Order: sequence, then structure tokens, then C-alpha cells
Amino acid sequence: GEVVRFPGVNSHIPKTFSVHTEFNLVGTSVYYSIEVDLDPTSGFILSEEELKTESSRVFVTRRTSTGSSEILVGKNGEERTEVSRSRPSLGLVGDPLIALKVSPSELEGKMNDLIDNQSHYALARMRFLDPSPERMREPSIPGATMLGDGGENLPSVLEAICADSIRERNLMSWLQELTPMDVKDFDFPRDPSGRVHLHIVERNGRKVSAYSASDGTLRFLGILAALLNASEGGLYFFEEIDNGIHPNRLWLLLDLIEQQTTEGNIQVVTTTHSPALLAWMSDTAFENTSVVYRDQYWADSVIRPIAGLYNLRELRESKGLERLLTSGWFETAMKFSEGDSDSDHLDDDEDDWEQGVLE
Repeated sequence: GEVVRFPGVNSHIPKTFSVHTEFNLVGTSVYYSIEVDLDPTSGFILSEEELKTESSRVFVTRRTSTGSSEILVGKNGEERTEVSRSRPSLGLVGDPLIALKVSPSELEGKMNDLIDNQSHYALARMRFLDPSPERMREPSIPGATMLGDGGENLPSVLEAICADSIRERNLMSWLQELTPMDVKDFDFPRDPSGRVHLHIVERNGRKVSAYSASDGTLRFLGILAALLNASEGGLYFFEEIDNGIHPNRLWLLLDLIEQQTTEGNIQVVTTTHSPALLAWMSDTAFENTSVVYRDQYWADSVIRPIAGLYNLRELRESKGLERLLTSGWFETAMKFSEGDSDSDHLDDDEDDWEQGVLE
């Protein structure tokens, strides 16, 4: 929604932001789009929203002539109910339909295309995680087995993982590789209020509380807790996933992600500015990595798969991705990929860069 606030060339024109996406779910192509307007007096307003498959529409939400919003269910909108103008209807579809006061007959049939064999909505399983060491150091409520987006509930989530011997061994093996601490076990003491605390137990019997553990260790524990606990699958987003983790251990992070996405029913999307992380990238990760770039003279950011940038596959072998990143090669490659050859705002050594890009 914040994008809508950016001033345009014609500031008097109503500001609108829209997203259109397509994904494959259980062999079915699913399309979702949403459009948001910025009203000077009312703030953000949902203008239009639609969810459909190749063969049928699940629902569409539109503004009415009176200024309110309503959700239309069925191919011809046979069933319709007024909904909030400020909340996407996608979040309502999975709720009990009694709340919408519409018949479930039409919607239930179409929603079958959006439900996997565990009866969980795929879109509802998107997680945007940014593990915060401060939050992970805090005790949690017993039985809280879902890691919060900021890493909340880490002690009780780890306790639940350790209750399963297979998952516990997996967790310990990753942690022992990561940290110089000679980790043997975890301990989960309770305080007088009953909240769960986290202690890391070393082989010499010393217990290190979460309050004394390093930020990097806690962040890695948070990532482990999220991915090893992802029994229901889903799509996980991490911002700067390498933050706080020692460069010599980044290969473990990539190994963890690749193993869990290969063996489990999950996908992981992460961003990074780390040359060291690129140095450890596998061939599979390379083929699934994109670069996001925006020149100061461009109106929009551009996203391109890095494998399609000139002869990057060969340059990766001879120069290394980390060196290309720190030298500015990616910026120059993105400019040329977009046909931007205006020398007025390029560096003086652009001719050298162009030769390097085209070699």
C-alpha cells in the first residue's frame, strides 16, 4: 500500500497500485489480482480483487456505485455480500462462510482447487519471517508450537521439535555444525509463571541461556525452528537471511534451505547483499536466483534471473559471483539488459564495463 503514496508525474491523477500473479497449485493454474486506491480522505481503499482458476472464477470483489465494496461468488456473481473496503477478501474466503452470510455451495466447489491434501489453504501458509534475537530470547507460553514472524515462541517450538527423536537429531546435527559450542542438548526450564525458557546444554554440562547466546546462533536456531517445523508445507520469505551469521557458516544455511525444499513440501525465498553467500551458491540455487536493480534515472525496479545475464554462467566459473557483485558488474549488466546506454549518467569507465560485460 505504501507504493501508492509515491508522487507521480501527474499528482492530480488518483493513485492506484495493483498486483497480478499466477501460480500452479496441484496441477491447476491459479490467478490472483488486487488493486488498491489511495483516497485523500479515506486512506487506502480496495478497488478490485479477483481469484480464479483457468476454468472458473472463485470470487471477485468490486466497488459499488454507493462507494462500498461487495464480494461476488460464482461465475455470474449469483451470491454477493458487502465486505470491508480496507480488507482483502482473500483473508475471508477461508473463514466460515457464515461470517459472509452467503451460501457455501458454489464457493466450496471452486475452493477445492485451492486446497491441498492436508486441507490447508496454500495462500494462508505464506510466512514472512524476520527472526529477531531480542524476541527469541524471551520465554514463551507452553504449547505454542508456531514460530512468530519475529521469532517469538522459540523455546516452546524447539521443545516441540525435541519431543520427536528424528527431528531432534536433525536439529542437533545442524546446530553442532553451525556453532563452535559443543552442543549436546537443550533444556526448557519453567519460571514461576509457567513460561518456557531456553538453555543450550554443552557436553561439559554447562548451560547457556538464550540471553547469553550470540545473535547469529539464535537467528540460525530461528531459521531451523521454522523450516524443520514446516510439516504442513508453505512458502517462507526471509529478509537478509544471512544477517548475523558468520561467513564461514553460510554454506550450512544454503545446505539447510536446499535440503528442506528438496525433501519437504516448502519453498523458500530470501534476499541478500552478501558476496559470501553468493560464493557458496549451488548450481540449483544459481538457476533460481534473480537480481533486483533500480537505476537512479529509472522509474521502476527491474527483476531479472541472473542466469540470463549475458555469459554469466561462464563468468561465474572464472571470476566468481562474489567478485562480480562487489565490482559492480551486476549493475552494468542490468543497465545493458534494459537497453540503457545513455552515457550522460554512466560512469566514466563505462566503455571498460561494456567490454567486460560483452566478453
